[in-house]
Amino acid sequence: MLAASLSPSVSSPAGAAAPFDSDAPPIIPVDMHPPVDLAEDLEHFLAQLHAYLKQEDIDQIEAAYHFSANAHRGQFRSSGDPYISHPLAVAETLAHWRLDPQALTAALLHDVMEDTNITKAQIAQDFGKVTAELVDGVSKLDRLEHQSYEEAQAENFRKMLLAMAQDVRVILIKLADRLHNMRTLDAVRPDKRRRVSRETLEIYAPIANRLGLNTLYRELQELSFRNTNPLRYRVLAKAVRSARGNRREGVGKVLEAVVARLPACQIKAEVMGREKHLYSIYRKMRDKRLSFSQVLDIYGFRIIVADVPSCYLALGALHGLFKPLPGKFKDYIAIPKVNGYQSLHTTLIGPYGMPVELQIRTREMHHVAESGVASHWLYKDEDTLNELQRTTHQWLQSLIDLQTATPDSAEFLEHVKVDLFPGEVYVFTPAGKILSLRRGATAVDFAYAVHTDIGNRCIACKINHEHMPLRTELRNGDRVEIVTAPNAAPNPNWLGFVKSGKARAQIRHFLKTRQNGESAALGEHLLSQALHNLGHRLEELGSSAWHRFLRTFSGKTQKEVLTDIGLGKRLPAIVARRLLDGRASGGSVAQSAGAIRIAGSQGMAMQLARCCRPIPGDPIVGIIKAGQGLIVHTHDCPNLRIGKAGRGPGGGKEWIDVEWDAAAAGPFEVLIMVVAQNAPGVLGRLASAIAEHEVNITDVRMDNDSGATTSLYFTLQVGGRMHLARILKSVRRLPAVTRISRLKEDHTQRN
Repeated sequence: MLAASLSPSVSSPAGAAAPFDSDAPPIIPVDMHPPVDLAEDLEHFLAQLHAYLKQEDIDQIEAAYHFSANAHRGQFRSSGDPYISHPLAVAETLAHWRLDPQALTAALLHDVMEDTNITKAQIAQDFGKVTAELVDGVSKLDRLEHQSYEEAQAENFRKMLLAMAQDVRVILIKLADRLHNMRTLDAVRPDKRRRVSRETLEIYAPIANRLGLNTLYRELQELSFRNTNPLRYRVLAKAVRSARGNRREGVGKVLEAVVARLPACQIKAEVMGREKHLYSIYRKMRDKRLSFSQVLDIYGFRIIVADVPSCYLALGALHGLFKPLPGKFKDYIAIPKVNGYQSLHTTLIGPYGMPVELQIRTREMHHVAESGVASHWLYKDEDTLNELQRTTHQWLQSLIDLQTATPDSAEFLEHVKVDLFPGEVYVFTPAGKILSLRRGATAVDFAYAVHTDIGNRCIACKINHEHMPLRTELRNGDRVEIVTAPNAAPNPNWLGFVKSGKARAQIRHFLKTRQNGESAALGEHLLSQALHNLGHRLEELGSSAWHRFLRTFSGKTQKEVLTDIGLGKRLPAIVARRLLDGRASGGSVAQSAGAIRIAGSQGMAMQLARCCRPIPGDPIVGIIKAGQGLIVHTHDCPNLRIGKAGRGPGGGKEWIDVEWDAAAAGPFEVLIMVVAQNAPGVLGRLASAIAEHEVNITDVRMDNDSGATTSLYFTLQVGGRMHLARILKSVRRLPAVTRISRLKEDHTQRN
């Protein structure tokens, strides 16, 4: 792990020690790939196991080592070392976490399925089914020829994450595997070094953090930073070494004062120096646009005490010693981080005005902070699982729900990446339960965090007992209550502000499912119309015609083909001819299959054009637009005139006969312009005259034409053309109104 750049731990009763060790090793030692002594490494590994495993388990693990060594015989790493040195190093990391014999066995075998002829069945026969499942979970999928590297990686991550959801040991093995690969990355070519480092920074380091493996998380970040930005890494490392000398006196005085103060307050403690990691310094400089000299909290101290009351006693004692920096105190003991981390954080103003961060925790908290979900791994019964292991289990189960809602691997990986960053906002349910959400989360994210059905049916929210918009960002301590309705549904606009991967995935899943259902119904109508024009009926087609079509042409299901037609991705006339497959046409058909009836303004497969805003009573036409489905325009829409020339929404698209359904129900949006005298109270009188007809005004804009008149543009929701006519007649009667008209073209919107 990372070498500490401050001196080893100092017991508080003892005298103060020098805070820095001038002979400290580099922050990350460069692996020069010395010759590997496998016998010595194996002996050291087995010695680690004697501290906590039975002899029969150790014998099985040693047998797995020899099995793997034989399987990898003749294979070498890029560094020139025998390949077996890598599985052994991975197993050593897991032994440091004290994982069970099955995980250690799987670590030694984790590459045999991928790189040799050994099968999963053979591993199961020799080492058990559970070990075989672990090895399979870590192994990559077979590379498909038609996949790009990105697609293959997304599929492999998906497999690994879902295997992790079944057994968290899969990801622990993979993290140990990635750690050793990163430590020996100098041996590979530079482009691969950068790619692997970016992947580690985006995926593996956040997973380690999410599982509470803080030491591993920091080392993966440092190694990734060193390989993606080598020059910046070297410059920062040099600056930190220089700062050790410049700030030695100030930090030394703080250490002496802390070491003397705690015993005087009857608090037994261990004080350890701590240096901020290079990647943390770099990220702070980048995010806050600071120079290195402006990053003052490079050094700090970690104080380990006996129990929780001693944490708060130590905090009070140290706040009496140096002044705390306002706004920098965080109590992660009362409210732990989502990855189980617990500690008190405070920043004190030390000598010369230099801020020094202190972390105060118990020995148990320190163990969990370093080892995370791997802490106490051997205790398997539910009664002895710590809180982190329970919350981790819940998170892993949420991956299965995310997989169900997101069949596409790349999209699934995108959502997982979003949720890998630990929550920073803590809010309360009406029952007083605390939920942890990522910073910037909204009321909609909260609703989906409670339950998917709550998110899908939410219509409003109360934050701290006040009605607030659903897009409101939540803050620490907010009490959130969600209002739901049985027939409510997610709004596509929510995707513009939700932050959590679960909310985004569930909204997309709901909308896509609804769109596909509506598009399939529209596609069926369009195909029926095309078959009518060829003298046939859709009902006449047997299953054999569809089977022949799907086998030789599209390879999709019947519903998917109908959905594609409804979305404009396939032309119904071509599909109709393919389905008939040379059968004689019925000749010219006198009657049409009928126009498509437009029953309302809502729908995912049908949209009313924003450029002309058709309403019931207007003559209308429709076009099929690829990826959007049916777009309905008024027959005199200016955009359609452009389209007929090949430049607008109708250019090159299929024209569809549409008509209003007799029972068409609104509301339908319409834009009107009112030119009125510029006088006090005119806007109020206009709004009142419109509201008398039970109309919702969704938008108002004004243009000051001159000193005498003003043009007002109202967007109204009406029931149809007759309803609009009554509104216009009522408004026209007002003395202040000089002109009123409906606008069918809004140049700010185009379809």
